[in-house]
Amino acid sequence: MDKKTFVEKIQKSYTFKGESILIGSAILGDDYETGCQIRLPLKTLNRHGLIAGATGTGKTKSLQVIMENLSDAGVPVLAMDIKGDLSGIGAEGETNAIVEKRASLIGMEWKPKSYPIEFLSISDEPGVRLRATVSEYGPVLLSKILGLNDSQEGILSMVFKYCDDRNLPLLDLKDLKSVLSYAQEEGKEEFKREYGFLSTSSTGIILRNIITLEQQGGERLFGEPSFDVNDLMVTNNRGQGMINILRLTDIQDKPDLFSSFILCLLAELFQTMPELGDPEKPQLVIFIDEAHLVFKNATQNLLDQLEMTIKLIRSKGVGIFFITQSPTDIPASVLGQLGTKVQHALRAFTAKDRKDIKTASENYPFSDFYTVNEMITQLGTGEAFVSGLDEKGRPTELAYTLMRPPYSRMDVLTEQEINAHIRSSSLAREYNVEIDRESAFEILQSRVEAKEEEVEQKMENARTAPKGRSRTEQSTFEKIIKSPVTNTIAREVTRGLLGVLGIKTTTRSRSRSRFRL
Repeated sequence: MDKKTFVEKIQKSYTFKGESILIGSAILGDDYETGCQIRLPLKTLNRHGLIAGATGTGKTKSLQVIMENLSDAGVPVLAMDIKGDLSGIGAEGETNAIVEKRASLIGMEWKPKSYPIEFLSISDEPGVRLRATVSEYGPVLLSKILGLNDSQEGILSMVFKYCDDRNLPLLDLKDLKSVLSYAQEEGKEEFKREYGFLSTSSTGIILRNIITLEQQGGERLFGEPSFDVNDLMVTNNRGQGMINILRLTDIQDKPDLFSSFILCLLAELFQTMPELGDPEKPQLVIFIDEAHLVFKNATQNLLDQLEMTIKLIRSKGVGIFFITQSPTDIPASVLGQLGTKVQHALRAFTAKDRKDIKTASENYPFSDFYTVNEMITQLGTGEAFVSGLDEKGRPTELAYTLMRPPYSRMDVLTEQEINAHIRSSSLAREYNVEIDRESAFEILQSRVEAKEEEVEQKMENARTAPKGRSRTEQSTFEKIIKSPVTNTIAREVTRGLLGVLGIKTTTRSRSRSRFRL
């Protein structure tokens, strides 16, 4: 097929009536001056996407370009920054000969530009703290996070019902553990009488799974003040969408925590946002870097929940892009939901690599111009195969694309620059405070202490009761009180009351109520 036919077909496929974003220009063979700009319609970016390619092929810069375009269109962004290399979008870029040449080939005007950013954190990284209470997560979602079976989920639901009926706030994991322990000991008969039998073995498994989550730093996901997801969807005074960068460089070795957070975030967005159908542009686009961490070692329950949420959240105006090395990192059931694909070069060093490349090439539309499985190893840095959806939801022509250079800095911000952004953040001032109001832990601790004092008072009254007989004539009651058996029982009662919750009571202050997931 000649160049003229190619140009006509590509231009027709990538020309849209509505608003679109420029990501590069098409290449035909060695011809980089085809004049065919490759654009993606805003209308379809809530139908999810994939950015894939080997290390060093330009995935991060392609991600940066798409985020810049979305922000300029007034669409807020949430980006999971696993490697710590996305912060440069908050500063202006610098031109050089390569940038100028690429801009000329694409037929665009390059200008340095910075974008509004907010740093977020669920770990020890500096940033706005993201968390929610245990009650807001609810028993169903929490069971998915903990990998519980149906029977264990039923027990967790029973515990939540008990807390609701008795106004016991479940704010953090400490509260949940205290209620589970209380249900096994002091409250055992109460639970059995009003809610049914509570299996000791199942309760023990739940407690162990909670501890495992805590060891990965999961306790930082829970507590107050709860983060309002609507704070992610804001624009600045110039109409640019806020780019929220979630810094995750210290949890690369904690895939369970990462996948749990993603699931919770998507579930909260799904519950919060209204049904929009097919909006003209997304309300929020989420970019999940190193996406294989989400699916690595994830339980089937977690995968099922993620797949269902991804399928349904599109109609809420939320798009999700996965960034990873190979499309094979993404489960087929999820990969089939991704409308936009940007495929950078893959490397074939092993037999498995060659098999993965063949599989990856089959994920793209058939092309009259390119042999994908051969060319995919020959793409240069900053070049990619691009396939999207047109405004009617039909796949566009596969385009070998020279990606445009970012307007913002192609390097990271310094530590001083990051800290300056956080100090000026109104969200950091609102959410980076510790609220520890009275909740289930303190209430149950008080209840246990009251029972302990009651027992001690009864024993003291028995010891100091008036004696109507001589020292040699003890009453039957006194004989019982002073018997070794009675002393043993008293010690065991006291140990049972003290052995569940022996931590000093703390005082909590105000909180903001949210919805339950």
